[in-house]
Amino acid sequence: MAGKGTQTPPYWYDGSPVPWPMRLLAPLYAGVTALRRRLYRRGWRKRHALAVPVIVVGNITAGGTGKTPLTIALVERLRAAGWKPGVASRGYGREEADKARWVEADTPTALGGDEPVLIAWKTGVPVRVDSDRVAAGKALIAAGCDVIVCDDGLQHYRLARDIEIEVVDAQRRYGNGRMIPAGPLREPVSRAAECDFRVINLGQADEATAAQACGFGQWPMALHIDSAQPLAGGRARPLSYFAGQRVHAVAGIAHPQRFFDMLRARAIGVVPHAFADHHAYQPQDLSFGSQLPVLMTEKDAVKCRAFANDWQYAVPLRAEMPAAFWIALTDRLDKLRPN
Repeated sequence: MAGKGTQTPPYWYDGSPVPWPMRLLAPLYAGVTALRRRLYRRGWRKRHALAVPVIVVGNITAGGTGKTPLTIALVERLRAAGWKPGVASRGYGREEADKARWVEADTPTALGGDEPVLIAWKTGVPVRVDSDRVAAGKALIAAGCDVIVCDDGLQHYRLARDIEIEVVDAQRRYGNGRMIPAGPLREPVSRAAECDFRVINLGQADEATAAQACGFGQWPMALHIDSAQPLAGGRARPLSYFAGQRVHAVAGIAHPQRFFDMLRARAIGVVPHAFADHHAYQPQDLSFGSQLPVLMTEKDAVKCRAFANDWQYAVPLRAEMPAAFWIALTDRLDKLRPN
């Protein structure tokens, strides 16, 4: 049973012909992008450095690649290492987008953006949404943060950064290799070589598979799901509780099929409902005509808490990285720590 489709044009990834208007527009987009980068590289546009280290987690393709799970894992690691991280984000799709705002776990997603609210809910660290990430970083520093993590923002060159982490979806990679709108690329593939770390999102891969799937200079990221948390409150259930049952699976993310496949791998009978990335849910969106359990991603869950019932569950997603990645990252970051 299909829900609402995603906004990603199929020809970006399925090998089908690219419509000629998109092919004509792509060079224009590429030219504007190249000009903007050149202005910053040559100093004709000013980059602003902050008084604390800045880490940017992003991608060179449009759409999600797994940045937010990695951002959450990164924040937790930094805090465990003695840092006081804060997260800066634009807050895609939020109302009053020109207004800066502090985001907390109970901030309405319409005001804070779904991903910033999810990060605040999962981590409890200060989260600031602002179209001006330099201003967001300064506000986080004033709030006591000593390292800034940007969820997305590789292309926000006005903010100087110390570490760049590119996240790549292992299944989709760079699609047809074309620039927007003919393909998914925000910047040429060569831009990826400038990033300090390249993380490959392998989904539910085990350690052995992850090690084989990545090439030189690439770091594997595995995503794990273990439980389901009732949105209306109560104790979490292990996913094994739903094995052998049919459930409605809801995913309003860039690549819904990945979530559906993860549930199916747990022997759960999935009735899939794919919504557009960043979809603003209404109660009727979750009325499917049969009273089966509804399992959804946490990104969807933060938008459905206000009208949740006992049949609806959030499935927490946990990102796992090799120990060597964290050692390499924290070693580089420690060299930036003020004496």
